[in-house]
Amino acid sequence: MKIQSPNHQITKSPNSSPTGIVLHSGGLDSTIACKVLQAQGIHIIALYFITPFFGYKVEGQKKILSNRAMVDQGIESKGIDISEVYLKMIKNPEHGYGKHMNPCIDCRILMIRNAINRLDEFNASFVATGEVLGQRPMSQRRDALRIIERESGADGQLLRPLSALHLPPTDVENKGVVDRSRLLGLTGRGRKDQIILAEKYGIKDYPAPAGGCVLADPILSLRFKCMFRLRPELDVNDCVLLRMGRHFVLPDGSWLVIGRDKRENAKLVSMMMEGDIKLDLTAGYGPTGLWRKTCSDVYADLAAGILCRYARIRRRLEEVRLSGPGTENVKTITTFQASDEIVNKYKV
Repeated sequence: MKIQSPNHQITKSPNSSPTGIVLHSGGLDSTIACKVLQAQGIHIIALYFITPFFGYKVEGQKKILSNRAMVDQGIESKGIDISEVYLKMIKNPEHGYGKHMNPCIDCRILMIRNAINRLDEFNASFVATGEVLGQRPMSQRRDALRIIERESGADGQLLRPLSALHLPPTDVENKGVVDRSRLLGLTGRGRKDQIILAEKYGIKDYPAPAGGCVLADPILSLRFKCMFRLRPELDVNDCVLLRMGRHFVLPDGSWLVIGRDKRENAKLVSMMMEGDIKLDLTAGYGPTGLWRKTCSDVYADLAAGILCRYARIRRRLEEVRLSGPGTENVKTITTFQASDEIVNKYKV
């Protein structure tokens, strides 16, 4: 459904420079977009959206925005959590998925719409992105760029500085707020021009072009598809949990996650919720398990056996402790490690 674009006036920051919002993914293209506009004396606010699939890391259940490139470049950065609305979108994207579970077109529409709705909040005149015409096969085709602009309600207010010379002028260009002649005409999937521009602007700390969206990861996307099919009610915490560890669905539909290293073990513990069960070895070494969505401990021996399968030191019998957050209820069971056949049967 098309959303009508509000008629914003050209606004300026307190220092009399116009202000623009740049959607910043953390990658090189959006950083260059910030610098191209900043070079024209435009005050830039880099808007960084946070979802369970990109934009934050888990430490004590807090979402932490970290963008060293923005700090190094002296660009103001704002992080906004859109996890709930994003989760609703990803379950049924109007424009479908890409090669894996990446809803690229609907993702761009959602983020740009959110930014357009915040123009007044940030006293900004326009929204810009680091999109490059023809770089991405799903969302950066010419027709897809137009769909995104129209359905986000951004007609005339969405600037794409890196490919602007190949696209129709925006309102801010026509009004002289942005000098079109100083924008770029990049196209295609090559990175040579961006690397040259990075050197020009002194941009040194930027990630590889593969991107940071786990929804485009061939392995993780299969896990997401499977779990969304089994559990359509997955919430934000569940989706973050899906990004880490080894995953198993037991016969009763309960969900077991086992940490792969010390860091993941700590993350799993930090994400435990009421009703979750923690599994660890009483001997004090090996992985930690988080057992979720279980109504009883009927399959406790199976869960413990799978946990033992990933212990660093394999013994014939292991003692596994089961406990819950905020409770002193503890159960210890002695079990054998699960066979490879059992592990593969229940692994997601």
